[in-house]
Amino acid sequence: MILITGDTHGTIDYNKINIINNANILSKDDYLIIAGDFGGLFFEKELEKQLSYYTKLPFMVLFVDGNHENFDLINSYPVSIWNGGKVHIIKDNIIHLMRGQIFTIEGKTIFTFGGGTSIDKMFRKEHVSWWKEEIPSEEEVEEGINNLKKYNNKVDYVITHSIDSNTLNDPRLFFEGRKCEVFEDNLILDKFENIIEYKHWYFGHYHKDVKINDKKTALYNTIYELI
Repeated sequence: MILITGDTHGTIDYNKINIINNANILSKDDYLIIAGDFGGLFFEKELEKQLSYYTKLPFMVLFVDGNHENFDLINSYPVSIWNGGKVHIIKDNIIHLMRGQIFTIEGKTIFTFGGGTSIDKMFRKEHVSWWKEEIPSEEEVEEGINNLKKYNNKVDYVITHSIDSNTLNDPRLFFEGRKCEVFEDNLILDKFENIIEYKHWYFGHYHKDVKINDKKTALYNTIYELI
């Protein structure tokens, strides 16, 4: 079984993980995907304590990166190949799904592309609470495009943290009644929206649980199964 949910921010929004765990529906052969802002590797001094909440879980925890991540820490892990794509293996049951990769999990093809813009970065300090690597690089975009070509631009699922600019027009994503500003990460995802044929696209970041349409869903606390 593969479940997916929204941002966890380390232990701040961990309660939904407890709900999943207490339901006893996932085992070591099952997966939970977090759509960015995992946050378990945010503060180096609290690293093992934060990760301990996840290492005790009896299932695999997979995550795409968000904008509120410590990229110095994440990128300090060696790159491995797992289920067809590049990953950082954080712990035996915690894996970072890197940008522009396609994974085959339980027979389902999943394209991953993390990253996003911190609208509060002016209040943060670089390499302490904010990292410029939150914005995907040209190389990551190119790698994603090339990997998609190998699959004829067709996958079952797309999992990102941010979302394309057109989707931001949905008023249910507005923040305090104001339309979300379009940033570079949104424009990057426009490129993928224009070329990928997919069954469903899940994303986090906006702290909303919204089914945009039959093809896109914003995640925060809701938990879905990839079927």
